Amino acid sequence: MVARALTVAFEGIEARLIEVQCALSPGMPSFQIVGLPDKAVSEARERVRAALSGLSVALPSKRITINLSPADMPKEGSHFDLPIAMALLAALEILPAEEVAETVALGELSLDGALVPVTGALPAAMAAAEGEFTLFCPSECGPEAAWVDATRVYAPKTLMQVIRHFGGQAPLTPARPGEVLRDTSARDLFDVKGQERAKRALEIAAAGRHHLLMVGTPGSGKSMLAARLPGILPPLSPTEALETSMIHSIAGLLEQGGISRTRPFREPHHTASVAAIVGGGKGAKPGEISLAHNGVLFLDELPEFPRMVLETLRQPIETGEVVVARANAHIRYPCRFLLVAAANPCKCGYLSEPARACARAPACGDDYLGRISGPLLDRFDLRVEVPPVAFSDLDLPASGDASAVVAGRVAAARQRQSDRFAGHPGLRANADAEGALLEEVAAPDAQGRALLTRAAERFGLSARGYHRLLRVARTIADLDACRDVRAPHMAEAISFRLMAALDTAPG
Repeated sequence: MVARALTVAFEGIEARLIEVQCALSPGMPSFQIVGLPDKAVSEARERVRAALSGLSVALPSKRITINLSPADMPKEGSHFDLPIAMALLAALEILPAEEVAETVALGELSLDGALVPVTGALPAAMAAAEGEFTLFCPSECGPEAAWVDATRVYAPKTLMQVIRHFGGQAPLTPARPGEVLRDTSARDLFDVKGQERAKRALEIAAAGRHHLLMVGTPGSGKSMLAARLPGILPPLSPTEALETSMIHSIAGLLEQGGISRTRPFREPHHTASVAAIVGGGKGAKPGEISLAHNGVLFLDELPEFPRMVLETLRQPIETGEVVVARANAHIRYPCRFLLVAAANPCKCGYLSEPARACARAPACGDDYLGRISGPLLDRFDLRVEVPPVAFSDLDLPASGDASAVVAGRVAAARQRQSDRFAGHPGLRANADAEGALLEEVAAPDAQGRALLTRAAERFGLSARGYHRLLRVARTIADLDACRDVRAPHMAEAISFRLMAALDTAPG
């Protein structure tokens, strides 16, 4: 007799069903796990043996073989402990084999039989729902998995509770979804004094998901502005929240099973490696660009990032996904993020202040910003210079709109885009529009077209830059609740495309 249970193996954010087969056969007593297990899976036999011993379940003097099917797919992680234990208990006729065979399980076993939380409960619940199976996971993972209401989720604390549930002595109650987390740490745009042009750039970036580059002297408020971007972004839609939470579940970042409607804001340090930014390492985990999916990726001190790291961003920015290639697998992660970057104008930071600039000015500015390649620079829709704020202005009352007011305008603009792209799956913001659709929805009036043509010829815009101007102009028109793109919208878009500090920097 071969007893069976189900679990999952992760390929990116996708969870593939794995059949755990347990066979007891005559021969020299042994406990073998086959099917390309990694070290953590191979060690499951010792954890399972100790946990069963703690429950006074003695293993028979037979050859125990656990096969993880399909056998040619690598298996990684400690979450195979629980399904292996359940299949073994079914083979010993302690659990009903028919019911266990219709159950997806994941969880790590401690030596005393307690279940330890693991990552990936949400994708596992999605896989269980697709196959119409029941899911068993550790109690800490239950609130996370229960967000998938198409499957029944049980979250025991110990292996004994699993046995008592199947035996009918103490049936478990289905887990309930965790709380919707609210971010109360959002900073208000009203706190920023001055920098009205930079605030306007933030509003446009948030409204259309346009990439933004800020260049200014140290202490001018670039990081302060970027930190307030989450406060003006609209909350995640249910679909976006599920997409983002599945990535965070794989990375083990969901707290107490709660799903957040706040858009992620990731700010890696400039010493981050390629694997940390785009994904990789052990298990090909998602990187910062995927953790920022549907949110913001803020790169402070952009020129200080290694050149190789910056160049890896070019393709994901265009495609909205990244493929982490390894010898035995190609893992695909979504990464549709809003890129916000900040940089000093030169190494010393005071290129625009002759009294404080270093002796190498202005050559130091060209060298420093020249670390940003032309192709990457071309992908920034908005570029704004952030000048220093005068000391006298710091004593003045705050000016401009509060984040709540700006967020209202951004939400209205996003709703217009949602209505516009309702018949086009995958398009959520103006930054996603391309081709004939872009030409249709962002076609400027005659004056705007003439202005765009002159700008393209005067500044030698690439085809990418030309289309990005159209997208930004469309977003500005949406903020003005204007159906058509007009010359003032196009003029403002062009003004944010140009920057004196970058026009002379080599690409």
